[in-house]
Amino acid sequence: MLNTMKGAIFDLDGVIVDTAKYHYLAWRSLARRLGFEFTEADNERLKGVSRMESLRILLEVGGAIATEEEREEMAADKNREYVEYISKLEPSEILPGARDYLLQLRGRGVKIALGSASKNAGFILSRLGIAELFDAVIDGTKVSKAKPDPEVFLAASAALGLPPSECVVFEDAEAGVQAGKAAGCRVVGIGDPNILAAADLVVSGLHELAAKK
Repeated sequence: MLNTMKGAIFDLDGVIVDTAKYHYLAWRSLARRLGFEFTEADNERLKGVSRMESLRILLEVGGAIATEEEREEMAADKNREYVEYISKLEPSEILPGARDYLLQLRGRGVKIALGSASKNAGFILSRLGIAELFDAVIDGTKVSKAKPDPEVFLAASAALGLPPSECVVFEDAEAGVQAGKAAGCRVVGIGDPNILAAADLVVSGLHELAAKK
């Protein structure tokens, strides 16, 4: 599977970099301003979910009601705080093996895309110093349907000029694995084999794949 793929499509958070901690700090801060606690256990529900859907879940956790206008303002406030965190990102925060594996794929002529719900994906790749390793970036500014909908991966394979069947998706979230399979791609899960059982292969991180060469 990995030796024959022509395209590789990577999720961002939890696969290439761990920005989930910064998302959590920003969501927790918003919840506290609204008068309730948002725990790390609550935050698990936000994995792989779009910004507005994440806000809906957060408000549900707190039993809070907000108008559409208020929701837009809350989401913008959360994002401003999150961007403050990621503006300090450094290349050292790339997850182990990620850069090496991307370089190996490029050396083999495999086309590389990012497929992420993040609207800050391009900025994050630039901060990490790896933007030039991607042939296409499909993020939350280019698609509207959240995973497990396959839209982001269908768009990524199209941007690479390849059919989904020739692409492998690398995902750390169950919804992302479902989206990759629904798109017609093969999927490598990054993380817990029990949670990502639907993936074609599960590894603990890209360092495992980089080490195999």
